[in-house]
Amino acid sequence: MKTATLDRLHGIALIALMSLSAFYIAGISEVKALSLSPLIVGIIIGMIYANTLRCRMPKEWEPGIKFCTKRLLRLGIIFYGFRLTLSDVAAVGLPAVTVDIIIVAGTLLLGLLFSRWIKLDRDTALLTSTGSAICGAAAVLGAEPVVRCESHKTAIAVSTVVVFGTLSMFIYPIMYRAGLLDGLSDRAVAIYTGSTLHEVAHVAGAGNAMDPTDALGIAGTATITKMIRVMLLAPVLVVMSLFLSRRQNDGGKRKITMPWFAFLFIGAICVNTLLQHLCGAATVKDIPLNGAIEYADTFMLTMAMTALGTDTGIDKFRQAGAKPFLLAAMLYVWLIVGGYFITQAVTAAF
Repeated sequence: MKTATLDRLHGIALIALMSLSAFYIAGISEVKALSLSPLIVGIIIGMIYANTLRCRMPKEWEPGIKFCTKRLLRLGIIFYGFRLTLSDVAAVGLPAVTVDIIIVAGTLLLGLLFSRWIKLDRDTALLTSTGSAICGAAAVLGAEPVVRCESHKTAIAVSTVVVFGTLSMFIYPIMYRAGLLDGLSDRAVAIYTGSTLHEVAHVAGAGNAMDPTDALGIAGTATITKMIRVMLLAPVLVVMSLFLSRRQNDGGKRKITMPWFAFLFIGAICVNTLLQHLCGAATVKDIPLNGAIEYADTFMLTMAMTALGTDTGIDKFRQAGAKPFLLAAMLYVWLIVGGYFITQAVTAAF
C-alpha cells in the first residue's frame, strides 16, 4: 500500500476516533437533556483539537481530513434522505408545506439583504442563512460544497445555529406556557415550531416540552413539519448553485457547481417511500434496516462536522467578528415574530 494512502487513512482514522468520542459524550444524560446531537459535539471536539494539538499533526494526514469534509459529507447528505418519505408531506397537509416554503424563501432573502446592510461576506451569509432557513447544521453542511468556502466559515455558521437553536428549545415552551401562542391552535403551534426552529433535535425537544405525551399532536406534527423543511434542501441548493454561477468571479463567470448529491438526496427519499409502501411500514422507523442506515448516516455527518472543526482556530472566529452572530440574531427575530404571523395567516386561510 502506498505511503500517501496510508497517510490518508491515518487522517480518516483520527477523525473517526474523535467522532466515536462525540457519540459517547452525546449519549450522556446531561448532554442529551440539552438536545446536543453528536454532530454538534463533534464540531466542538474538532475545534478544541484545532486550538490545541492540530499543530502537531503530520501534514501528510490532511488529505484524510479533507476527504471527510468533502466526499464523506456529500455521502452523509445523500443518506439523510432515508430519514424521510413523501407520505410525511401528506400527513401534515398543505398548510405546513405552504408555511415551510414561505419561511425558507423569506429567511434566505432576508439573510442576503441583512448581510449587505451589516457588510458580512457573501459566503458566511449564505451558510448562516441556509442553516437558519432549513435544518441547521445539516443544511450548512449541504450548502458548503456549493458555496465552496473556507472550512472555518462553515464552522462559524454552524455555531450560530447551535446558539440560537438551543435558545429556542427553551424559549418556545416558555412562550406556550405563558399564553403568548394562544392566537394559534395546537396544530398551528406545531407547524409554527417545526417551521421556525433550527435543528430537528431542537424541534423534538421543544415539542416534547410543550406536549410531553403528544396528546395534543404538537410534538409529532412539529417534527413532520420540520422534515418537510429538510426536503427543501435539494431545490434550495440547486437555486443557490445557479445564483452563484451568475456572480462575477475574477473577471469571469463562475462555473456552475451542480449539487448532484442533492438529486441523490431526493432519490433516497423516493426509494424510502417505495420501501415503506412495499413493507407496509406505519412510520419511517418501521422500515427494515432504517435504524442502521440512520445511525451510519449520523456517524458520517459527525465525521464531516468534526473534520470541519479541526480547521477552525480561535483566530478565525476573531477575524469573522460578531457579524455572523448579528445576522443570525436578526434572522432569529424574523423566525419568531414573522413565523408567528405567517403561520397564523396561512392556517386561518386553510
